[in-house]
Amino acid sequence: MNQSLSPHCTHCVCYLHHHFPGNICFCLRLTEVRIPNHVTKNSTVQLECHFDLNGEALYSVKWYKDGNEFYRYVPRDNPPAQLFLLTGVSVDLLNSTANQIVLNNVTLASSGRYRCEVSAEAPSFQTVSSHGDMVVVALPDTDPKITGGRPRYQIGDVVRVNCTSGRSKPAAKLTWFINGEVAEPSILRRYDTVITGREGLETTVLGLEFRVRLRHFKRGDMKLKCVATIAHVYWKSNEESVEGDKQPKPPALESKETLHPNGSRADRQGM
Repeated sequence: MNQSLSPHCTHCVCYLHHHFPGNICFCLRLTEVRIPNHVTKNSTVQLECHFDLNGEALYSVKWYKDGNEFYRYVPRDNPPAQLFLLTGVSVDLLNSTANQIVLNNVTLASSGRYRCEVSAEAPSFQTVSSHGDMVVVALPDTDPKITGGRPRYQIGDVVRVNCTSGRSKPAAKLTWFINGEVAEPSILRRYDTVITGREGLETTVLGLEFRVRLRHFKRGDMKLKCVATIAHVYWKSNEESVEGDKQPKPPALESKETLHPNGSRADRQGM
């Protein structure tokens, strides 16, 4: 999903002309700046900056990441495009222009705030800019996994299961479903996120604990599903179907036979 910014970002400068009545105005306007909210690691990303000069001449287009300039386009220069080294930013110069830049093989270090700045030539020297935040996502290395479940439950049993999503950044959001319905917060068990490796990848675990009721069985079984998501770029699920016995467990009996005080069995005949 892209964040499309600022069709109303306009800057006007007006001058009083001695030979003509009224003022002469120059209005530089940003019509659209497109910066994706989330992208996946190692992908190719396109950032767009569209503007209306309204009759003015373009002086430069500059791109910044977290306040540091990394790309400059000046049409009167030869060549017009110039790069500045910046960690996490690898520009495809051949496919970058005044209106777009292409980033190759983005890394986690590519996450940040990107700003496009457009400047006009003399006499106005106007400058307009707009920005957007981009997050690079390292997708989980494994699909969500359900552990701790049993193949069969009876009414009155306690279900205790965990769902674990593989290492990612940012951490995946986990959601439990019981028979297609989102589990209530009161039966969720939350654990601390585990951070590992040089890149600080995060492993997420979410537990589910509840007592089995008759309503949990649909046509004789119960479906437990865990869904892992990261923004709009990742969605994976895992589902287990367990059988159910609708009859509750009978109470435990000390003995199926009763003994007389003399040790004989009460059900023995012929005494």
